[in-house]
Amino acid sequence: MSNTIVIGAQWGDEGKGKIVDLLTEGADVVVRPQGGNNAGHTVISDGVQYILHLIPSGILWPGKLCVIGNGVVMDPVALLGEIDGLLGQGVPVSPENLVISDRAHLVMPFHREMDAYKEARRSSKIGTTKRGIGPTYGDKIDRVGFRLHDLVGDPGAFADRFRARVAECNPLFESVGMDPLDAEAALAELLAAGERLAPYCADTVEILHRSIGEGRSLLFEGAQGTYLDIDQGTYPYVTSSNTTSGGACTGSGVPPQRIDRVVGVTKAYTTRVGEGPFPTQNDDLAGRFHKMGREFGATTGRKRRCGWLDLVLVRYAAMVNGFDELAITILDGLDDCDEIPVCTHYELDGRRLRLPPASVADFARATPVYETLPGWRTETSGITGYGDLPPKALAYLEFVEKETGAPVSMVGVGPARDQTILR
Repeated sequence: MSNTIVIGAQWGDEGKGKIVDLLTEGADVVVRPQGGNNAGHTVISDGVQYILHLIPSGILWPGKLCVIGNGVVMDPVALLGEIDGLLGQGVPVSPENLVISDRAHLVMPFHREMDAYKEARRSSKIGTTKRGIGPTYGDKIDRVGFRLHDLVGDPGAFADRFRARVAECNPLFESVGMDPLDAEAALAELLAAGERLAPYCADTVEILHRSIGEGRSLLFEGAQGTYLDIDQGTYPYVTSSNTTSGGACTGSGVPPQRIDRVVGVTKAYTTRVGEGPFPTQNDDLAGRFHKMGREFGATTGRKRRCGWLDLVLVRYAAMVNGFDELAITILDGLDDCDEIPVCTHYELDGRRLRLPPASVADFARATPVYETLPGWRTETSGITGYGDLPPKALAYLEFVEKETGAPVSMVGVGPARDQTILR
């Protein structure tokens, strides 16, 4: 069996959870390699909706091992809430099917407060979820972070360090009118969480390499999307981790030569949550989706900004991730369109661009160049065979293939598990 990475080709929210859920049937181990609980995957299984933030989507399949890798930043209390929520929905979660890297960094209460503090002081908002993700990665890079092995391996030393950090942070919070953290109350909650999480804590790098040696297949579930990547994304309107395929290797300890396939996931149009430039944004399209009850963030509930498919973005994502194939989701969202504009290039200062500019200021000034394709005006949600799609829908998918150089292997035509067409 192959080892596969699933990566979002846009700004996240592409429907990766649904694709991972589908591919999990043929996998043995599902790995979350980066990000924090600022991400969210919505999966509908047997008519039940599950919203996952830190736990891989493979948890919904019996007999699969789920791994939270070393590249993840984990809020211990939030993770326990997610575990308890799944247990309440009848989903088994135990150290038998979920392990967490002992090297994973922890989101502390002062990280969340620092997130809110920094966002409030920015003149140009980034649109952070205020979950403490950026400050946690910042402490990781500054080499002052807390890792899971600190919490479960030496609670006494952890407590001393935690109290010292809170004492450093509180004067800063109070200087701008924020309430100080109650170090002892927060510490008690963290230590209790550490006791519950201790059985899940493991050397996941060793587990993954042993799995590969035993011939088991790995599925890597990327969080967010390519344009939230700290290096390749629309900086500074990005997250704090590497959301591209390379991040799956560094965030798990699995080397690149062990990867067999990279699947890119893109909607049949484009969405974005938070601040930052969005060349193909179209408020009429967004209003239509919102009236249908679609395109609200799984983590925050915020309305997503919506626009026409931007192939400048998908083309670059295919390059930097090495997409072997594409999964196109929510094709049915375009079923009632008479015409469908597709952005093939940008125009900027008299130049035509095939790839996005590095400068966010240039990105904001870029004008999309559209090619308008005919709509199919036919409901696709009940179609199960690729060749049974309307001819104009097939022409739309073929156009995406030609422009990006990545073949389309899966097409989503609804939210349910059985509403993904395999080619």
